[in-house]
Order: sequence, then structure tokens, then C-alpha cells
Amino acid sequence: MEQYLIFNDLSYPIISVLLLLPLIGALLALLFKSDRALLLWGFAVTLVTALASLPLYTQFDASTAQYQFVELRTWLPALGLDYVVGVDGISMLLVMLTTFVMPLCVLCSWSYIKERMKEFIFVLLVIETAMIGVFVSLNTLLFFLFWEAMLIPMYLMIAIWGGPRKDYASIKYFLYTFAGSIFFLASIIALYVHTGTFFIPELMGQPYSFTFQAWIFLGCTLAFAVKVPMFPLHTWLPAAHVEAPTAGSVILASIMLKLGGYGFLRFCLPMAPEATYYFMPWLLALSLISIVVGGYLALGQTDIKKLIAYSSVGHMGFVTLGIFLLNDQGIKGAMLQMINHGITTGALFILIGIIYERTHSREISVNSALGAMMPIFVLFLGIFSLSSFGFPGTNSFVSEFLVLLAAFSKYPLVGALAVVGAILAAAYMLRLLQRMVWADSDGHGHHAEDSQEGQEGGHHVLRDLNLREIGTLSFLTIFVFWIGFYPAPLLDVMDASVAHLLQQMEAGVGEETLHVMSGLGDKLGELFSSSAPPAANF
Repeated sequence: MEQYLIFNDLSYPIISVLLLLPLIGALLALLFKSDRALLLWGFAVTLVTALASLPLYTQFDASTAQYQFVELRTWLPALGLDYVVGVDGISMLLVMLTTFVMPLCVLCSWSYIKERMKEFIFVLLVIETAMIGVFVSLNTLLFFLFWEAMLIPMYLMIAIWGGPRKDYASIKYFLYTFAGSIFFLASIIALYVHTGTFFIPELMGQPYSFTFQAWIFLGCTLAFAVKVPMFPLHTWLPAAHVEAPTAGSVILASIMLKLGGYGFLRFCLPMAPEATYYFMPWLLALSLISIVVGGYLALGQTDIKKLIAYSSVGHMGFVTLGIFLLNDQGIKGAMLQMINHGITTGALFILIGIIYERTHSREISVNSALGAMMPIFVLFLGIFSLSSFGFPGTNSFVSEFLVLLAAFSKYPLVGALAVVGAILAAAYMLRLLQRMVWADSDGHGHHAEDSQEGQEGGHHVLRDLNLREIGTLSFLTIFVFWIGFYPAPLLDVMDASVAHLLQQMEAGVGEETLHVMSGLGDKLGELFSSSAPPAANF
């Protein structure tokens, strides 16, 4: 086991600290009585957790694919089960994304949440522990426990603090996610029965039969495709996003959707390489459908939040597309797209929450012509809108460019179809920007009639962003341009781990796979492939 691990040599168990800080903070939050004190406590706990995670980045050794900062403790000796946690170049950045987004979730809830603040802060901090736990677990059972631990708190966040259709949205979210989890659990049990270990690095690269790999791949994919979400399992997302409070939408968009992409990289590709190759044409096809359908549906929305929710389906389609291109550029582009989507879409949901607090509406027509009244809001809306459709110089451009480059270099038809999604993204974001900044299609802004914000000189006015809101969005803006102009530090972190993952896959694919590929999988493979056989594409 030790050959996969670099044990933590810091003076404290950093990953356990990251897991325990929010959990202890959640329990202590139950002692507070004042809402303002609870908000300050929640912000302090999440901020300290974010600062405590910094050594993961500053002390990370990018030259190795081994798991770092590892902690190993005996957990259930009767099952040979250990508490083992660590990070590699695939998971470390996602842990950092989680810890740095959570303080922003507290800040954007400052005036949004008006009831049951104690329970809200408790739920928020429990979710943080669960999300970090998924990214650091090197044990399948521990991974599953944290995976499931997110389900109830997020369900409660939507069901208690959600909008008018919160019951429908929360139950739909629960049923979809829980159904996927059952197949995932079955896959974990099958892996344990087959190998006698829960240790993830040992499960990778094992000589499983193709049939076994196929069942494992399908079981895991159902869980991860729901979480991404991938067409046609995406229908829970718009409802959950629209009804969730701002913090819930930010958590869903910035972090939870990434768990599916991370699952594909951690389980499907290294543990079922032959099955991954066999099902790759299907996954590429579903990714392209997600990109185009997500963009098309976003184009027709009049509710700003629903528009951004459908855009997430399209953006996450780029993630799965990059992953299942199964080459270095595609996987790095997918991983960077997960980080970028977390930054940009999280910011857009914060902006929507801000305008909703002022106008009590998410309709584009009600929130149009804001340019003269809320110039700072419009400035940030413009930055994150440009980032959302991948304008050059912003973060999303780098990741989408890498995915498209990987697609065109391997399957030009796939690249050409994916470009359609990029064009749709530009269309719906520019349309949103034009109407919110200047006016509705009839040339008039309607917010003045509907807003109760204030009145000056006979005219209704909307208050522009305050210092808290400016600080929250400015923090995310730094990453938009940093990654947009200088993504090398993040790509370097991924380099060794992605190379190792592809080596594992190459070693795990045998000649038998070429004979097993048949049926529709073959036809799709022929459609997307050049004349070269699949194995030659590694």
C-alpha cells in the first residue's frame, strides 16, 4: 500500500483538520442564539478552513502522481478497513475550490437567509465536511459515506430555505441522487468481494475481466452522470437551482456538480479501462447532447436562475467530453473546466441572489436596464458573463479551448459539434447581458415599476453593490483573470497525475477489448473515430 502514498510530514494532520474544522464548527453553532453571531461564526469557521487548506497547494509536489499528505489509521480491522485520506493532482485543486467557495456562501447568505439561521449554518458546515471528505478519501467505503452524507443536508437546504416549489425540487433532487447512489454502492461491494480491499489505489489497474469492468462502469456511471448532471439525467438540476437559496445554488454549481466528473476520473477510467473504451462513444455522444441541449434550453429561458442552471448542463458537458476523449489535453481541460465553472457560475448565482434581494424577481424583463442604476453590479455581470462563454483572456476560455483542441485533434466531428455549444453559450449570455444592462426587447426597463427598493425624485432606484458584495465578487474576479492569462500553475499540478492515469489505462487495455467492441458502440466509435483502431489513440 505504501508505494502509492507520501505520508503527511507537516506538524499536524492537515486533511483531518480540514474535515473536523467545519464539523466541530457546525456542532458549536448550535450554542449560538444571535443570527448575526451565527453568521460571523460560520464565516470565521469557513475562512479558517480555507486558510488551513493553503499548505495543500504551497507544499504540494507536482512532480509525482503519488497521493500526498496521507493519513492512515486503522478503522474497522475486522474488514481490513482503514481511515486513509490524501490528495493527488486530480483532487487537490477541488479541495481548494471547496474550502475557498464556502466562506463566499456565508457572505452571500448574509441578508438572504432570514429564518432558522442556526440550522442553516449547521447544514452549511456539515456539507463542507462531506464535500471535502469525498475529494480526500482513498477508501471506497469512506468515499461512499461522505458521498451520502451530502445528500440530507442539501435536501434540507432546498426544502427549508428554498422557493415556492421547494418540496418538488428537494424531493426530485433526493430521488435522483439516491437512486444513483444505490448503483454506486453495488459497484463498491462488487469491487470488495472481487478484490478483498476498499483501498482505491489498489483497486486501480487490477486485471478485471471485461464483463466485470462493464458492470462496474455502468453502476458508477449512473451515479456520476446524475451528479454531473449528464443528459438525460439532468432534469433535477434546474428545479434544484431555481428553488435553492443562493448559497445552495452556489454549492451545487461550484462543487457538487464536480463530484460526478471527479468520480469518473477516480473510479471509471482507472478501474474499468476496457469498459471505458467500449462505452466511450456513448459518453461522447451524451456529452455533446448535453452541451447542445443545455445551451438551447438556456437560450429560451426568461428566468435568470433557470438560464444559468441550463447553462451548467452545457458547461459540464464540456467536462465529460474532455474526460472521455481519453487524452492528456482533454482530461486537463476537463479538470480545469471544473475549477472554472465553479468560479464563474458560482459568481453568477451570487449576482442573481443579489438582484433577487432587491427586486424580488428573477425574470429578465423585470431586471432589465440596470446599467445606469447599478454600474458596479453590471461590471461584475459583464465580467462573469464573458467568462461563462469562454471569452479570450478569461478562465473558461483556457479550459474550453483545451477540450476543443483535444476533440479536433482526435475526432474532428466531435470538435465541430462541440463548437455549436460554445456558440449557443455566447448567444444566451450576450442576450442576458444586453437585456439586463440596457433594456428589454421593447426598449424599456421594467424594474422601476416592480421594485420596492426605493424612490428618489419620483423615480424608483435600486441600490448598487455594498462592500460585502463587492469583496465577494472581487475575490472570484481575481481567479477569472489569473487563470485566463496564466493557467500554467494549475495545469502543472495536474500533469503527473493525468499522465499516470493515462498510463494505467493503457496498461489495462488488452487485445480482447478490440474483439469485444460490437453493436451500437462500434457504430458510434466508427462515426467519431478516424481509421485508426481505438488502442492507437492512447
